[in-house]
Amino acid sequence: MPTDGSCQTSYNRPTVIASIRAFLRHIDQDREQSPETLRAYANDLNDLAAFLTRLSEAGEIPDAAEITTHMLRSWVADLRQRSLAATSISRRLSAARSLFGWLALRGELDANPAAELQNPKQPERLPDRLDVEDVSTLLDSLDQRTPAGRRDRALLELLYGAGLRVSELVGLDLDDLQLRARTARVLGKGNKERIVPFGQQAAQAITLYLHAILPVRERSAEEALFLNLRGGRLSARSVRRILDRAVREIALSRHVHPHVLRHSFATHLLESGMDLRTIQELLGHVRLTTTQRYTNVSLKHVLEVYDQSHPRA
Repeated sequence: MPTDGSCQTSYNRPTVIASIRAFLRHIDQDREQSPETLRAYANDLNDLAAFLTRLSEAGEIPDAAEITTHMLRSWVADLRQRSLAATSISRRLSAARSLFGWLALRGELDANPAAELQNPKQPERLPDRLDVEDVSTLLDSLDQRTPAGRRDRALLELLYGAGLRVSELVGLDLDDLQLRARTARVLGKGNKERIVPFGQQAAQAITLYLHAILPVRERSAEEALFLNLRGGRLSARSVRRILDRAVREIALSRHVHPHVLRHSFATHLLESGMDLRTIQELLGHVRLTTTQRYTNVSLKHVLEVYDQSHPRA
């Protein structure tokens, strides 16, 4: 192992760490991935590098060209021994496939050693959701007598009314909103832009909030739609705290995170007869299979109602 901190071997071939660093620069600069995605790639691939270093008899950092499918299978076995969830293992394998596939395209590898590895079987997990009545109770419980209360009502109305991710919500600027048309321009995963509609109640709540927040906005140079009371952009963590407080206020006997409102938005639309393709567009899903999970949620709900209602259930 070099003593000067270099990530090159004595015969000048890049180590796996050097290859990982080059790959992370590539996806950061060329693919314009989100910071969260870049961090996930870095964490997953650094875990692989640490395992391969431990696997080496001499404790040296191996070359990317030396890594075999057998080594990667050993890594997967190690991940399982560490009790990682199937989704986490699949994500790490996806990162490895991307890394070695990129190296193969560059001619640094003859083939992708991760190409043959299969993802572990995923347990079927249905998205959590609230009933329409619970959502209405939650939104109606917010105090409208203060600027903060009007803001909280507006942001939760929009979170549910447009099916937004919390990162999309806090990323909205004033210019992204068309109140008359009741649409918002949203920047989703992978910096993909989409236009989403929202309802009349969300529009009314936003109008009340914008009027109430005028004194704060006049002191702020921030372009964000949702501000904290100091005039800064509201954070995702603050949105979670607002939702937690609202849930406690109505004594809802369950934990509700912001994504539950997005799941509720999708399942309520499906149960009202909207087609999956349209819901896919509204949610900004790349693959229809991601949206199809909501058909299982809807069926599960129907069966629960049947069991509770039918005299011979």
